[in-house]
Amino acid sequence: MARPVIEVEHLYFAYENVPVLEDVSLTVCEGEFVALIGPNGAGKTTLLKILLGLLPAKRGKVRVFGRPPEDLGPLRHRIGYVPQLSHFDPHFPITLGEFVLTGRYGLIGVGKRPGRSDWEAVEKALEAVHLLHLKDRLLGELSGGERQRALIARALSVHPKLLLCDEPTTAVDPKSHESFYELLLRLKREGVTILVISHDVGVIAQYADSIACLNRTIFCHRRPEEVISGEMLEALYGKEAAFFHHGDVPHIVVRREKNEGGPGAL
Repeated sequence: MARPVIEVEHLYFAYENVPVLEDVSLTVCEGEFVALIGPNGAGKTTLLKILLGLLPAKRGKVRVFGRPPEDLGPLRHRIGYVPQLSHFDPHFPITLGEFVLTGRYGLIGVGKRPGRSDWEAVEKALEAVHLLHLKDRLLGELSGGERQRALIARALSVHPKLLLCDEPTTAVDPKSHESFYELLLRLKREGVTILVISHDVGVIAQYADSIACLNRTIFCHRRPEEVISGEMLEALYGKEAAFFHHGDVPHIVVRREKNEGGPGAL
């Protein structure tokens, strides 16, 4: 049986006494590709930050590679993290290659210069996201989608054994969605464990081994075909929900309340 890489048991977390996560339990085993879905404000990003050791758990047990996130030591360098697309200073003088290299700073060490192997890792990561030809381009000159792929490349530069992604396809054009998820499948075949936050429920259901539904607590953690039933989605979003197909891609539709401006898709 595969070893657990992520173990969360009865986790509780609050911001200023306002509960965000309550009695959350989740296990992700070695080599699994798990999608984490839920409405805005459900605590998805907070959970990732706890797994990274950026926020302390108030109660409960959290283990990554069998250790508390704040006590990972060198194992921390085996985690790749793709945050939500954040603000870039377009005038900051850094090239794409130099930006991706920052993902390896923890491995390189303080005061040390990057070696040949570091730059080879950068080039391999850029090639994986189809940006190698822009390695010497200033970061501020890239499009929003290219910057998002730069974040992905930075995470891949450490050859991660665990990859945590927070809405990784935000600002990426639809054509690149498929290539990104195909990349995740290749990493999975290489033994990388993957946890991805996504609102693209219909798309990610085609790639993930399982889907965990979070809205302050884990409602369910099951195979994609079991999760995308209207009944399960209604329990998650608290509203009537269903799937329809547009071409080959299924989309989720959540019925809004009358004061929310009519029906819409999430």
